[in-house]
This record gives sequence, structure tokens and C-alpha cells, in this order.
Amino acid sequence: MTDRIDSESAGAIDYIAVEESPRLQKLKRTQRSFIFPMAALFLIWYFVYVLLAAFATEFMGQRVWGDITIGLLLGLGQFVSTFAITMGYVAFANRKLDPIAQEIREELEKVEAQA
Repeated sequence: MTDRIDSESAGAIDYIAVEESPRLQKLKRTQRSFIFPMAALFLIWYFVYVLLAAFATEFMGQRVWGDITIGLLLGLGQFVSTFAITMGYVAFANRKLDPIAQEIREELEKVEAQA
């Protein structure tokens, strides 16, 4: 299989070839290498929080400072971790995914312009 994404007919895009191209496969593998581990870590973190809230109420209710409890801090940590993962993904995509996607898009636009 070659890395060409244009078909035999002039200017027509062979979308099956694009889907099977090594660059698109690499792009998908690279994206999944970030998404799946981060999703798993976040879900584990989320379920630990929920289980602690359900079964360790005394622990979650311990006051840290004034009316601030461990449960409140861990709950706010859910939001912080969501933003951190989002910022990490944006940086990862800018560094690793966007250059590959740009190459694929430029080649497709060149094929389309020939039509």
C-alpha cells in the first residue's frame, strides 16, 4: 500500500485510500495514545471520589480549614483535573497531531484543486 491518497481518476479523492493511508493511521494511533490513558486515569479518579463520598463520609467530612472539607477540595479537584487534561491535550495536539493533520489536509486540497 502506498502513501498516495489520490485515485486513478483525475482529481478525485479516494477516501478509502485516505482512511487506510499510513499517515492517517499514525495520526489516529498518536491521538489514541493520549486519549485512552487520560480517559482511564480521569475515570478512576472520578470513581474514587464518588466511592469516597458514598462510603467514607467521615473522611470526606473532615474539616481542613473553616468550613472547607476534604470532600469539597476533592470535588474542586475534579474541575481542576478536567482543565489540566484539556490544556495537556491542546498542547499535545498542537505539537504532535496538528503537523500530521496539516500534511494530510494539504495533500487532499492539492488533489481537490486538480479536479
